[in-house]
Amino acid sequence: MSYKAVGGQAVIEGVMMQSDKKRAVAIRKTDGDIDVKVKNIKSWVKDKHIDKVPFLRGMFILIETMIEGMKCLNYSSERFMDAADEEEDAIDRFIKRIFGDKANEALIAVSMIIAVVMSVGLFILIPTYAGGLFAAVTENNVILNLIEGLIRIAILFVYILLISKNKDIHRVYQYHGAEHKSIHCYESGEELTVENARKHTRLHPRCGTNFLFIVMFTSIILFAFLGWPNPVMRILMRIVCIPVVAGVAYEIIRILGKYDNFVTRAVAYPGMMLQYLTTREPDDDQLEVAIASIKAVI
Repeated sequence: MSYKAVGGQAVIEGVMMQSDKKRAVAIRKTDGDIDVKVKNIKSWVKDKHIDKVPFLRGMFILIETMIEGMKCLNYSSERFMDAADEEEDAIDRFIKRIFGDKANEALIAVSMIIAVVMSVGLFILIPTYAGGLFAAVTENNVILNLIEGLIRIAILFVYILLISKNKDIHRVYQYHGAEHKSIHCYESGEELTVENARKHTRLHPRCGTNFLFIVMFTSIILFAFLGWPNPVMRILMRIVCIPVVAGVAYEIIRILGKYDNFVTRAVAYPGMMLQYLTTREPDDDQLEVAIASIKAVI
């Protein structure tokens, strides 16, 4: 079997896996069966050859990944729920009445907007204003930007920790661990079985958690060169620099996934440790779902 580069994400009671040409979503339904949906990937980033342009490709791939990730989450929640037992609420009826057949697309668009607004609020507005409070203590631009970056990382840490207390999110984190274990099993050349996958680590250097931490760290370095203007200018500059930060972080995460040496392990280490919060040890049933998903794309 020839090796394919495979990545994925956890979804509601399941795992999404994708190779360069296929994407599969495997869901453990309420009746215990595993439902697997496979489709060929259509990527406008690849069609426009943007994926061949270093540093530029990072932001576009991130946007496309977010959109497709939302679609997979939406699909998994629909497949998991038993339609016969699940009544539509007022919001569902309102959305379907307004958007008709485009209700799912509208829901994904609204979810994306909410996610972006929350991200800007949590990781740009709050850290920038909180970091500004230390301007009375020091006028050193590098130190102020470092403080702001540390506040941003602390918010990410607390956010992940808090949502992990939710039992549904806890199960998603278990499927996240199952995704990593099955990918490690495949990349090690072993047969894809629950027994083989179980013994592997639930941490992976190409994980999105690593990407998030690298984004945070890259922003600290970049923003240190931008000085410390007034709060409005700082916020605008950070928003404008998002594509640059995403582009640099994406190239770093590619290197971490491609090479294994002292330097790459050192760079990946903080994000790998953060994965102890975003992943949990899966049970055998969850590993079975992850394996069904990865088999569908290889």
